[in-house]
Amino acid sequence: MKPSIARMAGRLLAALSLLLTALPLPPALAGGPALTIAVAGAERTFDRDTLLARQDAVTIDIPADISYGQPMSYRAVPLASLLGTGDFPPGTVLEGVASDGFTAQLPPELCLRTGPDGAVAFLAVEPADKPWPKLPGKEMSAGPFYLVWVRPEASGVRSEQWPYQLARIVASDDPLRRWPQLAVDQGLPADSAIRAGQAVFITQCMACHTLNGAGSATMGPDLNRPMNPTEYLTPAGLKTLVRDPRSVRTWPNQQMPGFDQAMLSDADLDRVVAYLGHMAGRKAP
Repeated sequence: MKPSIARMAGRLLAALSLLLTALPLPPALAGGPALTIAVAGAERTFDRDTLLARQDAVTIDIPADISYGQPMSYRAVPLASLLGTGDFPPGTVLEGVASDGFTAQLPPELCLRTGPDGAVAFLAVEPADKPWPKLPGKEMSAGPFYLVWVRPEASGVRSEQWPYQLARIVASDDPLRRWPQLAVDQGLPADSAIRAGQAVFITQCMACHTLNGAGSATMGPDLNRPMNPTEYLTPAGLKTLVRDPRSVRTWPNQQMPGFDQAMLSDADLDRVVAYLGHMAGRKAP
C-alpha cells in the first residue's frame, strides 16, 4: 500500500526539523546582537555574549558620558584587542558605522592606545539582563554596542567619535584619498583656517553629512549640493543652527543635536563655517 500524502509530508517535516536542529545558530541568535570588524583583509563577527565572557572584559566608569550627559558605568572590552592588528598602512582610517547610518572617523593610532597617559577606546556591551537607560530625548539606549573613551580629553577625542548602536568597524582609506572632492584649493597656505576647518568637518560633520556627494554617512543631507548652507544662512544664523538647531527650525523627525562648547569650540566652529564658505565655490558635479 502506498503511503498517504499526509504521512509522506509528516516524514518530510520531521526530517527537516532534525536537520534544522543540528545546524549551528547564527551569532545574532546564538549569542545575541553581533558586531562586525573588517580590518587587515579579514572580517570577524563578535556576538554580545562572547564579548561579555572575554577575559579582557572589564568594568569601566565614564565620568562625563558624551551621549548620556552623565556619569555611566559599562562592561567593556578594549577596542585595541578586538582589532586584531596594530599594523595599519599609512592613510588608513577606521570607520565606526552605526545602525542608523552615523559614521564616525577614527584614527587607528588613537584606537590602538592602551597606556595610562592618553585616551583609551573601549567597546561597551549592553547586557541582555541589565539594559542601559534610554538616551536623552530618544526611545532607545546606546546599545547593544557603544564606543566609549577613558580619558578622552588627554588625546583630543571629539564628541562624534563616540558612536552608539555600533554595527560595524571598517578599515578604509583616508577620506581625502577616497573623496578628492572634499579637498580645499591646493593654493591655500598650510596654516589657513579653511584647511583647519576641513579637518574639523571630516571628524565632526561627516559623521552625519556628505559634501559634494563624498562620505559614508546617510543621516543628514549633503552640505554643498544643491546649495551650501552659507548660501542661504548668515554666518550668525549658521552658527546658531549648529549650537541649537531647534532654536532655528524644528520638525517632527529632527535628529541633529546641538554642539556645545565642550563638543565644538567657537574657534573650531568658525573654521567649519570658513570651510563651508570656501567649498560653496567648489561644487563637484
